Amino acid sequence: MTDTPATSLPLPRHVLHDLGFFGHYLHLHAGGRSGQQHILVKLHKSGGHMTQRDLQEAAGISSASISEVLSKLECAGLITRTRSDEDRRQLDIALTQEGTTRAEELIERRREFERQCLSCLSEQEQEQLVTLLDRLAEHWRGLEGEGACA
Repeated sequence: MTDTPATSLPLPRHVLHDLGFFGHYLHLHAGGRSGQQHILVKLHKSGGHMTQRDLQEAAGISSASISEVLSKLECAGLITRTRSDEDRRQLDIALTQEGTTRAEELIERRREFERQCLSCLSEQEQEQLVTLLDRLAEHWRGLEGEGACA
């Protein structure tokens, strides 16, 4: 994108520019969808343990990506990986005590972020925003189905 201030952009481009900022901001501040934070929270919400395959499916990421994230978490002492007693081909992933503590901190930070992120809008404005975003999302799903979004 150019260095043009967003306010001088045509309205549709301004909206898309802002949506891009929001996506980037959410990725950075709400933990993304497939990084270490996301995996720790998924594990915690599942009771602290899952098979690697189930965790990969729940996170919606590739086997290479889940292996890389799990290696980093294991090196940091946040998880353990052991062979499953039922299926020796499968790995069981479990949070360590430190991993559980970190996951709980992440969940609390996410809750605080959710409390603050729309605090500049009234409840009525938030409801209007949800209505507009839902309508836009439905429209984009239709465009995607038509092959219009490249």
